[in-house]
Amino acid sequence: MAGHSQFKNIMHRKGRQDAARSKIFSKLAREITVAAKSGLPDPAMNPRLRLAVQNAKAQSMPKENIERAIKKASGTEAENYEEVRYEGYGPGGVAIIVEALTDNRNRTASNVRAAFTKAGGSLGETGSVSFMFNRVGEILYPADVADAEKVMEAAIEAGAEDVQSDENGHVITCAFEDIGEVTSALEAVLGEAESVKTVWRPQTGTPVDEEKAQSVLKLIAVLEDDDDVQNVYANFEVDDATMAKLSAA
Repeated sequence: MAGHSQFKNIMHRKGRQDAARSKIFSKLAREITVAAKSGLPDPAMNPRLRLAVQNAKAQSMPKENIERAIKKASGTEAENYEEVRYEGYGPGGVAIIVEALTDNRNRTASNVRAAFTKAGGSLGETGSVSFMFNRVGEILYPADVADAEKVMEAAIEAGAEDVQSDENGHVITCAFEDIGEVTSALEAVLGEAESVKTVWRPQTGTPVDEEKAQSVLKLIAVLEDDDDVQNVYANFEVDDATMAKLSAA
C-alpha cells in the first residue's frame, strides 16, 4: 500500500492532534499573512488567501485570529517571510520534500539539516527529489457530503483529474494550475470543501519495512514540529500489515 494518503492520516493523529493548538494556529496565521501580502487582502480577490482562510476555518481557527493575520500583512510589524523548499532522502532512501515559511533562512536550513542528519538521512539540493513528485491540487470533502457517484460526477464536471472515496471522505485531485477553478465549480454543487491545498504527490513509492517506516514517521514528526515548517511530503510505501501496525501504534 502506498504510504502517501494513509501516512497523512497517521501523521494527523500522531502529530497534529498531539501538538499544541497554538502551534497549528501559528502556522496557519503565517500562511494567511504571506498570502495576504502576495496580493490583495481580500479573500474574494486573492485565491491564495482564500485557500489559506478556508483551511484555517477547517481547523476551527477563531475568526479574530484570521482577521488579525490578514491585517498583519499590511502592518509595520509584519515579518518578511520567505518561502523555501528543502529536499532530501530520509531513512530507507525515502524521498522527502519540506516546505517552509521563514524569516531566517540560515536558522531553518540548519534545523532541517540537523533533523535529516540525526535520522540517518541527507539533505540535498533543490530539485534533487521533487522530480519524483507531481505538484497537484487536493480538495477534501467529508464522507457524508454525498455518495461517491455524485462526488465523481461533480468532479468530472469541474475538471478534476481523480477522485478517491472511502469511509474517511472524498479526496479530489486536479492540476496545480486549475485548483481555483475546480474548487469553485465543486462548491457550486457540493458546498464549501473541508480543505483545499496544493500538495506534492509521489509518482512512485519507495518500499520500506516497519522499522524504516517508523524512522521516517519520526523524522517527519520532528520536521513538522519546527515552527518554520509548513508541510512535509514523503514517498514511502509499506504493505497493508505494516500500515495496520503503524496505524494502531
